[in-house]
Amino acid sequence: MPNRLAVSAMRIFSLFLAPFILTGAAQATEELNIYSARHYDTDINIYERFTEETGIKINLIEGKSEELLARLVQEGEFSPGDVLLTVDAGRLWRAEQAGLFAPVSSSVIDARVPAHLRHPDGLWFGISKRARIFVYNKADGLPENLKTYADLPDPALRGEVCVRSSSSIYNISLLASIIAHEGTDAAQAWAEGVVTNFARSPQGNDTAQIRAVAAGECRVGIANTYYMARLLGSDDPADQAVADKVGVIFLDQEGRGTHVNISGAGLLAHAPNRDNAVRFLEFLTSDWTQTMLAEGNNEYPSVASVDVKGPVVALGSFKEDEINASALGQNQPLAIRIFDRAGWR
Repeated sequence: MPNRLAVSAMRIFSLFLAPFILTGAAQATEELNIYSARHYDTDINIYERFTEETGIKINLIEGKSEELLARLVQEGEFSPGDVLLTVDAGRLWRAEQAGLFAPVSSSVIDARVPAHLRHPDGLWFGISKRARIFVYNKADGLPENLKTYADLPDPALRGEVCVRSSSSIYNISLLASIIAHEGTDAAQAWAEGVVTNFARSPQGNDTAQIRAVAAGECRVGIANTYYMARLLGSDDPADQAVADKVGVIFLDQEGRGTHVNISGAGLLAHAPNRDNAVRFLEFLTSDWTQTMLAEGNNEYPSVASVDVKGPVVALGSFKEDEINASALGQNQPLAIRIFDRAGWR
């Protein structure tokens, strides 16, 4: 079993030097080369456990999603990469469009992961989930009639909404889901209405939106459950104070359900260690790994039968939108154009 220091050391490989190191390693039959845009200690624990159980050594390359995709495209058929891990269905779609994935036929994955969290052709699947929710200032009270995403443009919320920029992949995917359900015209009207209700220019990440709501800068914000749960579970009293000041709303509970997005994984098209890669992908759906992903990183498991504990569970149970995650990528270009036309910067 590799120690944490040894595995973590792989994380500092240069995006330029690593190919020379991995080219030889890729020839070994008991190795696996993972390209990951996820930067969590939880994932290191998963790699260590996989190596302990299988004897397969993991070589890890980390970077931002865009960097990794560009690198894989440049490497082409000579890439040593076996598996790609990244966050958001929109980024999985970008990798798919670049021809980076090969289909996987696995009865294990199909049985464990619901169909709406899997690519229809087996190119990738969700290993964990996050829900996109509204947060509100408890002192101001729960806004009336705020039950669906369609309610956010309500004129009653004029000057009361905090959001991050339209370049956020999370917002792009949310709008992509609205396009899929309601059509282009409705999505355009929604985006324009939300812009009208901005309390300030879009800025910061999801945590910044939660903090702004807690501080009274705005009454409502949009955030992923991951960020809210992280504040709830923090040891910092300042974070806990922020979490105490805001409430959460899971949207569309009487309709299609709350929008969810995924962290996902797929087999790379030129994987030199295909069998090891498939074995790892199936390992990601195991009860132990799903629990580790959820409890260690404030996410929801993709496998519905896995019960987890922790701050994210304290947010409450909810009905999720079961639109296939591939639609979030397919509608991404249109969502970006709608944001631009609406003036959502």
